[in-house]
Amino acid sequence: MNKKRVVITGLGVASSVGLGIDETFDALVEKKCGVRRVEAFDPSAFQSQIAGEIVELNVKDFIFKKYNKHARVMARDIELAVAAAYNAIKDAGLKSKCLVDRGEAEAVDIDSTRFGANIGAGLICADLSELAEALGTAAENPAEKGNRRFSLGKWGEAMTNLTPLWLLKFLPNMLACHVTIVHDCQAPSNTITCGEASSHLAIGEAFRTIQRGAADLCICGGAESKVNPMAMIRPELWHRVATNRNHDPARACRPFDADRSGMVVGEGGGLLILEEYEHAKARGARIYGEVCGFGASQNNSSWFRPQPDGRALRLASEKAMADAGVTSDEIDLVNPFGVGTKEHDAGEAAAIRSLFGNRTNEVPVLATKGAIGNNGAGSGAIDIAVVVKAMERGVAPPSLNTDKIDPDCGINVIQNDPIDLRAKTALTFAGAMSGGQTGALVIRRMES
Repeated sequence: MNKKRVVITGLGVASSVGLGIDETFDALVEKKCGVRRVEAFDPSAFQSQIAGEIVELNVKDFIFKKYNKHARVMARDIELAVAAAYNAIKDAGLKSKCLVDRGEAEAVDIDSTRFGANIGAGLICADLSELAEALGTAAENPAEKGNRRFSLGKWGEAMTNLTPLWLLKFLPNMLACHVTIVHDCQAPSNTITCGEASSHLAIGEAFRTIQRGAADLCICGGAESKVNPMAMIRPELWHRVATNRNHDPARACRPFDADRSGMVVGEGGGLLILEEYEHAKARGARIYGEVCGFGASQNNSSWFRPQPDGRALRLASEKAMADAGVTSDEIDLVNPFGVGTKEHDAGEAAAIRSLFGNRTNEVPVLATKGAIGNNGAGSGAIDIAVVVKAMERGVAPPSLNTDKIDPDCGINVIQNDPIDLRAKTALTFAGAMSGGQTGALVIRRMES
């Protein structure tokens, strides 16, 4: 069976440095940073009190008026996905149901039965303010303030203090649910929850969906907010966050730097429009690039420590390159996750060295987390959108705060200033930080 070609025609991003791919990319090129002291809640009890937070985002700016009532059951992660989806649809020049209902288009130009969705999601954390009353009801010895303990036996009764639709805010599939309803996507839809690998795997699944002819269009990527007390405490307990720069948040996350001390959490989302090549040509779409290879693998070594040799990342990358029919000699740009922890950066650098051998010092490495932090399931798609935009513009932004590349990493991270780069083929990969899946994609620039 001849596989259909799959191209990228739309880029949608919501990040702490911009809403939209152009705003985000320009901010990265200009070396702006979205990491600041947390404003969503008082972070003073945390060792790390900073995050890549999106301060201004009103989800009603990205849906149609009749859907506004459903904003009440959107957790922050869902809002990020809905914003990124709207930006992706607009960027692709498509006229979806949402745009028509908003008065931004006269008629729908999409066959909804051929429009699919694959969206990566994280573990959506409940709002503590909503849980507080229920938790209070479920306490033993409620009159004794200093001796109150949670009672599982009372929890069922306590749940009556929550709105009946409460759970609908926190199911991972609700990102795809809202996006597909708002834009009327009726082709195959799927949700992938594999931590930081989610976006790559979701885009890979969309790629396969179009290749086999099950859809003409797919909206795909991921979104997640880690700016939440429960989301922030986990990496802190695992000693993965930078705790020494609360006074200087813009300098805290330092991917592959010799002085890196940990990651910074963030929030954001990235959604791409993938499209069958002939379908895109027929409607005169602008084509950014072509997805030409996808690979995945499993890291079953440890839930808590990354593989020092990065072998799962290397295996996924080798599969993606084989799928694309290219060798490492043909890769002009590499995009790892680059989260800023000693161990994870070292493992990714080892994977890059094993893939490129003598070419390691020649291949530019693009890393974004110094500017926006770790956006979990949304990070991979934001990275991919930035890579695609860099290939289109011929310029690659530097890794913020990577002042001196760790000699033990030994890779060619873009640092200090943007570089001119006419990259033809890029490799991007990511792995779940707590073990599990890894994913990789090969993207080729479309020649004009």
